[in-house]
Amino acid sequence: MTVTRRSVLIASAATPAAGGAAGRSTLPLRDGWRFRLVDLDGSAEDTADAADPDHDDSAWREVAVPHDWSIEQTPTTEHGTTSGTGFLPGGLGWYRLAFTLPPALAGKRISVEFDGVYMDARVHCNGREVGHHPYGYTGFALDLTDLVHTDGRTENVLAVQVRNQLPSSRWYSGSGIYREARLVVTEPVHVRRWGTYVTTPRVGEDSAVVRVETRVVNASGAAREVEVRSTVRDADGRTVARTASTVDVTDTAAETHELTVARPRLWDFADPHRYTLHTELRVGGRTVDTYRTPFGVRTFRVDPDEGFHLNGRYAKIKGVDLHHDLGALGAAVSVDAIRRQMTLMKSMGVNAFRTSHNPPSPEMIGVCEEMGIVMLVEAFDCWRTGKNRYDYGRFFDEWCERDATEMVLAARNSPAVLMWSIGNEVPDSTATAGLAMADRIIDAIRAADTTRPLVIGSDKYRRLPARGSAADLMLTKLDGLGLNYNTARSVDDLHAAYPHLFLFESESSSETSTRGTYQEPEHLNTGENHTPGGRATSSYDNNLASWTMSGEYGHKKDRDRKWFAGQFLWSGIDYLGEPTPYDVFPVKASFFGAVDTAGFPKDMYHLFRSQWTDEPMVHLLPTTWNHREGDIVEVWAYTNVDTVELYLNGTSLGTRRFDRKKTVDGRTYLETTEATGDDKTFTDGPYPGSYTSPTGSAGKLHLTWRVPFAAGELKAVARRGGKAVATDVLRTAGTPHAVRLTPDRESVDADGRSLVFVTAEVVDRHGVVVPGAEHLISFDVAGGSLAGLDNGRQESAERYQASTRTAFHGKALAIVRSGTRPGAVRVSARADGLRTGTATVRARRAPDPATTPAPEFRPEHPAPVDHPHADASYSGRPDTLPAAVLDGDPATGWSNGFHKAATALLPAFEGARAEDWISVDHGRPRTYDRVEVSFTVDEGHSLPARVEVAVWDGRAWRAATDVRTDWATVSDAPTVVGFRPLRGSRVRLTLTSRHPGEARGAIRVSRLEAPAA
Repeated sequence: MTVTRRSVLIASAATPAAGGAAGRSTLPLRDGWRFRLVDLDGSAEDTADAADPDHDDSAWREVAVPHDWSIEQTPTTEHGTTSGTGFLPGGLGWYRLAFTLPPALAGKRISVEFDGVYMDARVHCNGREVGHHPYGYTGFALDLTDLVHTDGRTENVLAVQVRNQLPSSRWYSGSGIYREARLVVTEPVHVRRWGTYVTTPRVGEDSAVVRVETRVVNASGAAREVEVRSTVRDADGRTVARTASTVDVTDTAAETHELTVARPRLWDFADPHRYTLHTELRVGGRTVDTYRTPFGVRTFRVDPDEGFHLNGRYAKIKGVDLHHDLGALGAAVSVDAIRRQMTLMKSMGVNAFRTSHNPPSPEMIGVCEEMGIVMLVEAFDCWRTGKNRYDYGRFFDEWCERDATEMVLAARNSPAVLMWSIGNEVPDSTATAGLAMADRIIDAIRAADTTRPLVIGSDKYRRLPARGSAADLMLTKLDGLGLNYNTARSVDDLHAAYPHLFLFESESSSETSTRGTYQEPEHLNTGENHTPGGRATSSYDNNLASWTMSGEYGHKKDRDRKWFAGQFLWSGIDYLGEPTPYDVFPVKASFFGAVDTAGFPKDMYHLFRSQWTDEPMVHLLPTTWNHREGDIVEVWAYTNVDTVELYLNGTSLGTRRFDRKKTVDGRTYLETTEATGDDKTFTDGPYPGSYTSPTGSAGKLHLTWRVPFAAGELKAVARRGGKAVATDVLRTAGTPHAVRLTPDRESVDADGRSLVFVTAEVVDRHGVVVPGAEHLISFDVAGGSLAGLDNGRQESAERYQASTRTAFHGKALAIVRSGTRPGAVRVSARADGLRTGTATVRARRAPDPATTPAPEFRPEHPAPVDHPHADASYSGRPDTLPAAVLDGDPATGWSNGFHKAATALLPAFEGARAEDWISVDHGRPRTYDRVEVSFTVDEGHSLPARVEVAVWDGRAWRAATDVRTDWATVSDAPTVVGFRPLRGSRVRLTLTSRHPGEARGAIRVSRLEAPAA
């Protein structure tokens, strides 16, 4: 059978289009791939002949790599998905790429490299399987030399089978060739893959010694005398050191050079200067390979007693944990998206990043290098004992050394990388069998790099392990210990018990929040709303799971101990999967981030910005000023300035001040002085029940006012020495008027790959974002294409790859991919009843534009609601939802009462909210004149003190008048509330608790009827 397909022509190694230097060429394998998704389960036996070069793939989709097929799917509960996977399926897929090679490449060495394929990849070349690579997070290379045709006419076919059977991870993994791939062409004599090892063993102000070990491969079959030249150039391209030597190479050889760089420019947080090592191999006077290695000159140490130092200066690790997904783009790597994420993190004050819980992409390493962000690179989330049925535990015994080695080789020359982690929360790590497993990983890492400390991230050391136990013996193998959610008391105990270890928080806080949602700031821990469509958690730093702690607590614990190296906040950005505290469709994204998946900062971002940055700032929360008349709003200010005055419509509401305090070692910080009640493990001292610093002080990291709401403007002015240095202003929003678009840049490369992130906001006539706006926004792009849409909402079944997205708290995000022609990229956003928003970005000419057509996204409209439909402002438990008031079963019902289990720091709590509403929507207008509502009265619920009725007339809620309430005398019997007739489609009851704050003050409704008048 003859198959007609479009194949990629690979240029000669000597052709500049091949993208390489003398003797070596590299061709990115991005365009020309064909893709077929066999199934979404991944469990089927694959009997297809897709590896056969003659297989007809003309009906397959054309896709560009990097590619993630999971993010293209609609969230579902089928195909093995879970909330942990973000309800997005995996499956079994095939990729095929046809290409021809010119005769000039005959006699060359030809290999294919993949930076990451998730997961269990099998690679075929011209019908023959050439490699199997199970781990989805490490790269690999395969030699194709003896399999490819180099006559310029005969097609070669790469075929890659990818199997991701779920659940294979605790978080969203993505599926497919989701990182970059390339062909690499070299002479028989060449530098081995990852063949240079650059260290700086001696660094001084006047000079630095750069030690270079170069691994040379000779595949010619005959011994060769090879000249190895090493040249160091600075960021401006100037040569600052060079040397050369000759080595005889039969098969492989290693040559070591030491070069001296005068007055080195150090790689540092503020000045991340990079040098480049140019390695040239010459045989018989001819250059046969040129290999470039970026590196940096810097020193660091992490001392058990003195903490972390970079280039001789003490610093705290101000870190974040991030999973590898890029929000609406899924796992498909984009350097633009990574740079946006890390720019957001750096603006929060971040100087460190932990790769959670797997080796990172080369793009992430490069971005951290260029931005001055240090890295803790982590290998695994499990060893032999898996955490999910189809995870890496299946492959650990066969692959752990190879994957650990690949992790190190890929990252060891980066000045950003400071530590290697052998795992995270690994069950085997505190078992006897795990000691030998750890030795295998440690030996592999140290064989590849001896310059960095080894650590583990663990939740197993919240109490001291027994002496001689496996947990105790594990710590003898490591240089440092990363702690996940330890109390301050346990941190101090570990420091005393293991003086040889440096300690840091590998995961801190795990406070959960939803952008724009606020609940009960008077409580240190509060409940979650389980109402479908309203599942969200409070942004007052007060929604905590059993193992978690507030952001303020985590920061204070770290701040007060010089010897504590620092912390990695869990997490810097919300990620797909693991939607704690919910485990229900369609909640598919985490709540842990300081920034949501769309890249919109939450209040936690501003808390850490106030503690980690020096540029004066002040941030008010709640972040909107739309409340009800008569409400008392608790207003917080996060700031790094000691004095803040708050104004409402120009009238001062008073000044609040921080006290200026010092740590034991003399570092200054700002904090209030008051008992915080945030740590029950402190049973003595001046503030029992509150976290107390080693200096005997307690306090909060925010300033507080209680403000009677009045519409208008709320303004905070931060002053230092009496001078205003920062402000924040909130304004009451009016009715929605327009969609406003704001791109994150003015120009973009017209390469068909570069991204622009466009924020869409629903605003009133004065440009104020409308906080309750949830309009369906339709996006259109001319001169480019959509790459994804998001709004940061954790509970959403909307597709990320669609042309429509609802606004969430007034915002949405369009990720726009550039086209391939210079000119303008125009974005428009339409919503019913609103003025259309537009934005234009200039596209500049770029080399090597993409040839793969961009996928077309279709609109997606919300599913129609079944009527009658019950809703509520708040449901305290997952089994007391509003729909239960309509099911006719008196044993079921809706309740706003919640229970929060005790945490390591806080006692259990029974919640009784002061006020909530419940409503019924009948879908069409009718006349209401009464409701019949059955209240439960028991030890956990009481009758409301007051019932208010309102009817939705299509534009606004109209309060009922002449309200008459005939209270039932027994539990779950109908209470009849009558009122003057009102026309509308929805009726709402607002219920006020008789006993707010007491457990019995919760309200439960078992039945609600609103007969038509």
